[in-house]
Amino acid sequence: MTNNIVVKQDAKIADLIKMVKSYSKNADADMVQLAYDFAEKAHTGQLRKSGVPYIIHPLTTAHILAQMEIEPSIIVAALLHDVPEDTEITLEEIEKNFGKDVANMVRGITKLGKLKYRGIERYIENLRKMFIAMAEDIRVMIIKFADRIHNLSTLSALPEKKRYRVALESLEIYAPIANRLGMGEFKGLLEDLAFPYIFPKDYEKVKLIRESVITEKSAFLEKVISTIKHELKAFDIPTISISGREKQLYSLYEKLMRKNWEVTNVYDIVAGRIIVPDLGDCYAALGIIHKLWRPLKGRIKDYIAQPKPNGYQSLHTTVFAGEGKIIEFQIRTKKMHEEAEYGIAAHWHYDEKGHKLPSRDIKWAQELAGMQKEILNNIKDLEEIKVDFFKNRIFAFTPKGDVIDLPEGATPVDFAYHIHTDIGNKCNGAKINDQLVSLDTIIKGGDVIEIITDKNRKGPSPDWLKFVKTHMAKVHIKATLDKSRLAWFKNIIKKPPNR
Repeated sequence: MTNNIVVKQDAKIADLIKMVKSYSKNADADMVQLAYDFAEKAHTGQLRKSGVPYIIHPLTTAHILAQMEIEPSIIVAALLHDVPEDTEITLEEIEKNFGKDVANMVRGITKLGKLKYRGIERYIENLRKMFIAMAEDIRVMIIKFADRIHNLSTLSALPEKKRYRVALESLEIYAPIANRLGMGEFKGLLEDLAFPYIFPKDYEKVKLIRESVITEKSAFLEKVISTIKHELKAFDIPTISISGREKQLYSLYEKLMRKNWEVTNVYDIVAGRIIVPDLGDCYAALGIIHKLWRPLKGRIKDYIAQPKPNGYQSLHTTVFAGEGKIIEFQIRTKKMHEEAEYGIAAHWHYDEKGHKLPSRDIKWAQELAGMQKEILNNIKDLEEIKVDFFKNRIFAFTPKGDVIDLPEGATPVDFAYHIHTDIGNKCNGAKINDQLVSLDTIIKGGDVIEIITDKNRKGPSPDWLKFVKTHMAKVHIKATLDKSRLAWFKNIIKKPPNR
C-alpha cells in the first residue's frame, strides 16, 4: 500500500485552509485561521530541535489530518494541541476562545503529554494514558497519531538514544493501536518512518528488494490493468479507479521474515487495486478477473462477507496473470477504501450532504481503560497486553453468529472467558465447527466455537494457565484459583484438631 498522506515540512496556513474548504463547504475558515494565529503567538520564540519555528509542528500535524478530510474542529484542536503544555496559555483560555469541544480535545492531548517516568514504568504509564484517552475521546488519539508521524519525520534532529526510543515506541505501541482502529494509512506511516531507526540494515535490504520487484513488475502490471479496464468496460461494470499499489516497507519486512526471505513467495509487493461504486460491482469485478486469469488455490479471501476484527473489508485474489507472473488484486467500494485507509477516522469525514458519520464502537479500548492499575504493573503484564491487544487478530463466531475478536493462538478457553467469566469457569469442553476438540486447540479465523459448560464444575483447571493466550483469561483463572485456595485454607483453620 503506497502511502497517500504526504508529510510536508513546509506546510502553509493558506494551504491548510484551502484544503479544509475543498472538502467541507460549511467549514469556519476564520476559526482555523484564528487557531493558527493564536498558536503562532503562543509559541513565539520557540524552536524545534531542528531549528525551525515551533509553529511548524502543529501546522504540519493539522495538515496531515486535513489530507484525511477530517472534521474542521479536529483541525482546530490539532493547531492548538501543544499550547497548554509548552506555553503560558491555559486550557481555560482555549475554552473561552474556541469552545468546550476543542478544549476537551486539547485537554486529552495534554494528558498524553510529558511523562516523568523512564524505563518500564514510563512505558506502562504511557500505555495506560493512551487507553484512557481512547475510551474518553478517540479523536484525541487521531491527533496524537498525526503528531507522532510528524515527530518521526524529523527524528534525525534528536540524539541517537532518544531517536531509538521514540521509534521503538511508535513501532510497538502507536502502530498496533492504529491497526486496531483500522487506520491502515497511519499504521503504515508510523511503521515505515520508525523502521530505519530500529533495524537500519534490514530497512536498506527491504528497500532494495522492493525497488527491484517494482522495476521488474511495474510495466507488466500496467498491461494487466489495461486489460482489466477493457474487460470491465465491455461488461458494463463501473469503476471509480484501477491502479497499482506498492507494499509498505515494514509490512514487506514482516512478510519476508515469515517467508524466510523467499521473495518469490511474496505475491503482493506490487499489486492491483480496483475501487468500484457498490457491493455488487465488487463481486462482478472479481468474476471478470477470474475469467481472465486462473486464481491460485486458497488465495481468494472475502473480507467483505467476513470483515477483519478492525473492520477492514475488501476482496483479495491472487492470479496467474501470464508470463509466469503472479499478481494480487484488492477489490472494494469507495467507502470500504476510506475505512481501510483511515479506519475510525473515516467516521469524521463528511459525506456528500455534509453530514458527519457515526463513530465506530471501540469496546476493546474501553476494556483496556477499565483495567485496574495493579493488573498492568510489570514487564510480564506488558508483554501479555501487547499480545492480547496489539498482535494479529482473528475472528471466531458463536453458534448464533456473534463475532468474537481474539489474538492469534487463542483457544476455546480464551473464547469462553471473552464471553463471560462464568462461562470460562464452568467450561468443560468445546466444539469447533461441530467437532469436539481439546480445550488447548488453537482457534483459526472464521471458526464457529461452541462452549460446553458444566454447572457443577467448581472452577478452572490450573493447567489452563499453560495454554491460554489472553490476559483476560489468565487474570480470571488466577483470581478464581486464589479464591478457591483461600476458601480451602480458611476451612482448614476452622476445623477442630483431631483428639
